[in-house]
Amino acid sequence: MNYFICIVLVLFSATISWGQNRAQVYNDSALDIYKTDSKKAIVILEQGLMIAEKEGSKKEKGRILNSLGIVYRDLGEFEKSKELSLESLKNTNDSLIVASAYNNLGVVNRNLGFYEEAVSFLIKALSIYDAKGMMRESAVTNNNIGIVYSFNDVYDKAVEYHLKAKGEFEKLNDKKGASEAYNNIAIVYANNGDLKKALEYFKYSLKLESELKDKKGVAESLNNIGGVYYYLEEVDSSLVYFEKSAELEKEIGNYSGVGSSYNNIAQVLIEKKRAVKAKPYIDSAFVYAQTYKVVEDIQAALQNYSDYYQANNLPQKALEYYKRLTNFKDSIQNLDVKNKIAELEIEYQTEKKEKEILKQRADLAEKERDISEKNSFILGLVGLATVISLLGFLVYNQQKLKNRQLKKESELKEALIKIETQNRLQDQRLRISRDLHDNIGAQLTFIISSLDNLKYGFKLPDNLTAKLETISQFTTATIYELRDTIWAMNKTEISFEDLQSRISNFIEKANSSSDAITFNFRVDQDVDSNKLFTSVQGMNIYRIIQESVNNALKYAKASIINVQFLSKNHQFEMTITDNGIGFNPDEVLGGNGLLNIKKRTHELDAELEIISSENKGTTIRVFKILNT
Repeated sequence: MNYFICIVLVLFSATISWGQNRAQVYNDSALDIYKTDSKKAIVILEQGLMIAEKEGSKKEKGRILNSLGIVYRDLGEFEKSKELSLESLKNTNDSLIVASAYNNLGVVNRNLGFYEEAVSFLIKALSIYDAKGMMRESAVTNNNIGIVYSFNDVYDKAVEYHLKAKGEFEKLNDKKGASEAYNNIAIVYANNGDLKKALEYFKYSLKLESELKDKKGVAESLNNIGGVYYYLEEVDSSLVYFEKSAELEKEIGNYSGVGSSYNNIAQVLIEKKRAVKAKPYIDSAFVYAQTYKVVEDIQAALQNYSDYYQANNLPQKALEYYKRLTNFKDSIQNLDVKNKIAELEIEYQTEKKEKEILKQRADLAEKERDISEKNSFILGLVGLATVISLLGFLVYNQQKLKNRQLKKESELKEALIKIETQNRLQDQRLRISRDLHDNIGAQLTFIISSLDNLKYGFKLPDNLTAKLETISQFTTATIYELRDTIWAMNKTEISFEDLQSRISNFIEKANSSSDAITFNFRVDQDVDSNKLFTSVQGMNIYRIIQESVNNALKYAKASIINVQFLSKNHQFEMTITDNGIGFNPDEVLGGNGLLNIKKRTHELDAELEIISSENKGTTIRVFKILNT
């Protein structure tokens, strides 16, 4: 357990009064922080569990087991979450803890696809909340039950439970909860084909979001209404609502939402024979989608480009963008296809090497035959007088050729072994990167989806909603870092040109998220753009820059950040400078960020220089990296 957590636990213990249960304080404290730091929450809960077991309190043990189940559910470990909540039920008969465990089991089973079990547990939780008169908890549980029925296309039951939730939220004057209930009802009607009913409830939701002055909620409602008008073929109304949604998304800075709205507008214009007006919207959507890395909107924009050019009788351009769309989908979704291509390339290279080896052996045999014929010719000319000396020379020469051939064959065998080793390493890379993409990437994406479901499917306090947003952003950033790692793993070598492009994308992203900071990225003209690095070297260079820029963003309070690559005395060098507040290197060199930079510099077999003083900015210089 690290030092910080120990301090936190001591502080928790110090706040416990004589009349309080220590295990319960640990439980409540962990639930306050688990949305921002799940691992720390688990440590605190496990400490509380030990205290509950030591004190023999089955009630508190049951409470903490269920809290652990909730934390693990939010981490996406549904089987472990299910196991913990079931164990909780064995250790307590406290009705509120039991209801919470039932609710958690309902949500977990829904996520696992066990819908009958999900409804059963949620109804048990609902009966307890109703008996206790806990209307808010009842409303949230009714919404959860409605979502399960909606997943199973049982629309009448879904509407029934969402209406119950709506009524309870309205009694509580909880407009946000009521808005979410209206929205859920509208989605059910839309899925069932009753678009007019869906439109009616989406408009109710818009009215409540407007009263709450929740611009994000208003923008989503406007977009939903525009979609319904589109399916009702009321094109002008659809375009009006999509336009309003885009403007509001732009106003609140949700530029990925702007791209989605513009794509919707372009699609409507193209399908309704107004393609001539669509291109500016597609262009804007494509720029926003690329800038903010929104995969779905990039695909939608490429599809809209293809449809636009097709509608304007430009089949060549339409085909070009359709191919770009196909290639993009392959690069994002069809990693197996890429792996198969890589495997075929390995097979081709292996076959090519084997052919070269056979050719070299044939050349050696041909040379050996020529030498043998020449020796025979010389032997005939010299005659019997020189037979003995020529025979000795011939034996010597044959042995020399044989040794040379054996050496050559040995070198060829070593080359084959090296190729086979490289093939195995490449197979290993492909397998690991495929596992990372398919398993960890999918799980991270699922976490983001689960967080979004929590935000919109439950009525949560504002501070928890903000924490959920922070986790979602952190998880999204983790996905991008995972993609960076997969990118490096899939390459045996990384050119400086590839590395430069990757760094440029990172700096552009940092620049777009920090309006108050000016970024400069320069590569000296003497730097060889064809220089090749190993995947480990390339990733270390990229991570050093990433760590340095992030440190400057977090702590330096700088207005200018410069990243530069130089070539000095045939040596590769990079510097990251800022004009921020600086720091005393002797006092902060133990920080994780600087330790990571130092470790990666050591792995590059390079040298590190950190120049900084208070109010004079910071320069991080990594030099003598490689001979250029």
